[in-house]
Amino acid sequence: MMRNKARAADTTVRLLENTRYEVLPTASIEDKVLEHVPVERTITVTASPSKGLEPTLDLAERLTGHGYVAVPHLAARMVRDRAELIEISERLTGKGITRVFVPGGDADPPGAYPDALSMLEDLAEIGHPFTHVGITGYPESHPTINDDLTIQSMWDKRRFATHVVSNLTFDPSMLVGWVRRMRARGITLPILLGVPGPVDRAKLISMAGKIGVGESTRFLVKHKGTFARLAAPGGFTGEKFLQKCAAELAPPELGVEGVHVFTFNQIAETEKWRRELLEQLTTGR
Repeated sequence: MMRNKARAADTTVRLLENTRYEVLPTASIEDKVLEHVPVERTITVTASPSKGLEPTLDLAERLTGHGYVAVPHLAARMVRDRAELIEISERLTGKGITRVFVPGGDADPPGAYPDALSMLEDLAEIGHPFTHVGITGYPESHPTINDDLTIQSMWDKRRFATHVVSNLTFDPSMLVGWVRRMRARGITLPILLGVPGPVDRAKLISMAGKIGVGESTRFLVKHKGTFARLAAPGGFTGEKFLQKCAAELAPPELGVEGVHVFTFNQIAETEKWRRELLEQLTTGR
C-alpha cells in the first residue's frame, strides 16, 4: 500500500512538472497568462467556428513573441482548403511556431477537410511544416462519433502525429483501460492526460454558456453529466483524478508523459493549484 502511494505521488509530480494549459482566445487572456504563468509552461489556444481561426492564430503568435511555447488548435473543419492550410503553416512557422494541435472541430458545413485525418494527410504532403502535431483521444464515447470510428481514426492518424491528448473523462479506471487498450493495439504515441483545472463554479457556468468559444466549452455543453459533476460543490477535481489513476499509469511503457489542463481561462487559479500540489507532494522528500 505504501509503495503504491509513493508510486502515485512520484507519477503525479512527474505529470505536474510536464503540464500545459489550454486557454480560450478572449480579449483578456493574454494579460492573465503574462501575469500568472511562467514562460516555461506551454499554452495551447482553442479555435471557435463562430470566431474563426484568426483569434487563435493571433494569440498564439503574441504568446510566442513573449517567449512561451504556444500551440494553436487548427480545427480541420475550419480550414477552407489546402491553399489556406499552406498559408497558415507558413504564417505560423514564420513566427517560430513549431507545434499545433489538430482536432476535427465542429464547423458546419466544413471546408475541404471533413475531419482531422484528411488535413493531417495534407500537412504531410506539404512537407510536415510542424515538428509536433497533437491529436485527440476519446477515453469515453464521443457525442457525435461512433466508438468504432474513434478507434479506427486513432489508428489512421497515428502516422501523422507526435502525441495524443485525451479528452475529458471523470473515471480513472476508464482512462487507464483506454491507455492500455491503445497500447495493445500498437498505438505508441506519447499521451497527455486531459483534466480540468480548479474552476470556480459560477465562472464555469458563465463560460460554458458561451457556445462555440472553444473545444472545451463545447465538450461541456454536449456532456451535460460532465458539466454537472464539474459544477457540483465538492465535485470532481484534477487532484483527486490524478491521485486515483497515477499509480496505474506509472509504468514507462504506457507512455503517459504529462497533463493537458482545460483551464476555462481560470489561469491564475490553475497555476496556483499546480504549484501548491507540487509543493505538497515534494515537501519532506
